[in-house]
Amino acid sequence: MQAQSLEARRSILNFFATALLSARDPVVMAAMRTLAPFSGAATSTVIGHSERMDAMCAAFLNAVSANLLDFDDTHPDTIIHPAAPVAAAVLALAETRRTTGREVLTAFILGVDVECRIGNAVSPRHYARGWHITSTCGIFGAAAACAKLLGLPAEGIANAIGIAASQSAGNVENLPSAAKNVSVGNAARNGLFAALLAQQGFEAAPRAIEGPLGWARTMGAELDHARLFEGLGETWEIAENTYKPYPAGIVFHAVIDAGLLLRERIAARVDQIEQVMVQGSALLLARGDRPVNNARDARVSIHHCAACGLLLGAAGVTEFEQETVVRPDIARLRQKVRAELDCGMPDGAARVSLRLVSGDVLTETVTSPRGSQAAPLSDRDIEAKLRDGIRTGRSDWDADRVIEAVWRLEAADDFGNLLQSLRPPLASR
Repeated sequence: MQAQSLEARRSILNFFATALLSARDPVVMAAMRTLAPFSGAATSTVIGHSERMDAMCAAFLNAVSANLLDFDDTHPDTIIHPAAPVAAAVLALAETRRTTGREVLTAFILGVDVECRIGNAVSPRHYARGWHITSTCGIFGAAAACAKLLGLPAEGIANAIGIAASQSAGNVENLPSAAKNVSVGNAARNGLFAALLAQQGFEAAPRAIEGPLGWARTMGAELDHARLFEGLGETWEIAENTYKPYPAGIVFHAVIDAGLLLRERIAARVDQIEQVMVQGSALLLARGDRPVNNARDARVSIHHCAACGLLLGAAGVTEFEQETVVRPDIARLRQKVRAELDCGMPDGAARVSLRLVSGDVLTETVTSPRGSQAAPLSDRDIEAKLRDGIRTGRSDWDADRVIEAVWRLEAADDFGNLLQSLRPPLASR
């Protein structure tokens, strides 16, 4: 399990990076204000804050902040963002109990495996029908992970997963709005809730997922049992996880990389671009051939991602903020971008061609963008991402302490004490 443990820590480090980046975003702060009057005992850390809330509220908030800017980890086969719903739930629960770091990692690895295996078994039709798969499958991972952390037997874990089937929700239409983040937050909170109900003896139908009137069929998909069970307990989906260098949908990363390569080739002639053609798979066009009205649109836009690479030469958080999105020069370049289907291009790849006013045409094709399994981010890259997240998010948490804590998580005797050591004291605020 050593390889799985390392990948789990990489995923949790990336989870902290994105949660700290967004901890003080207006969406997260609004959710905190909404939940605060109803929070129970303050047992669990809200990442990026000194204050604590009850475990369910903390799970909700940390899942929202980790997923908010589309900068979190991605399981390529399903486009699930595994850590946001699972880590948020597990960490919130672990802080209420005397739990070791090794137990936290084991629960997290199991939860990621469950959510991604269920996602594999209904992909790609599930997402294509409009279900937001991070939310709808993330709740199963959160439920399984929390049930494991509670020490429930196999029957109890099965009941937790079945209870989660009654709460699975989230739709793709809401992706350009804060409503998307509600379903991701609910996946964490309700997955924890399902495990706690199972601990108290609640039962679920034995075939709540695969039955004739179970979750899979009612969601409009036939369950692929081979993808669900093949290699169970021998291979782990955490090994397939990837981490983003850009805060945009993962299918757009090849567009950004191709744009950056072309920018180098045309040097100062950006103003000479007459037209930009982006070719890619049906998934790329379905997700990103859209008007850009705000920052959320920009993070899932072929046109804006091309403009970032070509005009700005960067695609960090700043390049997707509202002030940048509405810049006239960027808007003009977006208008020159056209998207075209190429059925021969795999998901995650893109071909970008420029036609200059001189008539010259330059093309770059990227099939393995930075951050993909073929070109993964290193441990140091993820550490740098966390440092940038703390700086950009104006957090008062200490980057070095967070990084050290995550890398030594497996050796921690008390996860709650470890997490508590990361929070600045209230008096410092």
